[in-house]
Amino acid sequence: MRHPLVQLSHRLPWSALEQALSPRLPATTSTGGRPALPVRLIAGLLYLKHAYDLSDEAVCERWLENPYWQFFTGEVVFQTCVPCDPSSLTRWRQRLGSARRVNRTSLASRSALR
Repeated sequence: MRHPLVQLSHRLPWSALEQALSPRLPATTSTGGRPALPVRLIAGLLYLKHAYDLSDEAVCERWLENPYWQFFTGEVVFQTCVPCDPSSLTRWRQRLGSARRVNRTSLASRSALR
């Protein structure tokens, strides 16, 4: 397919992204929560949100009606339900922010030990 999002989806290192983020974003089932959403889905939605300057609600709604967006986020069959509650994107951003802070602190402490 020639659609730009399809081409981009083939170029992005999804498995490396999943490996890098999964340890920092564990599933919440151990605390009684739902299983974590796929990294590719959330990372893709966050990319689309910023690329098209949309709210969390709008990106989920547009995802529902756009097969290219669904393909970009890892779907292989057209879906007819929203992929997640828009509040999930907020929680992921918060978790990613915490992971970034932990990573920066870890890097700073390593360099201080040298």
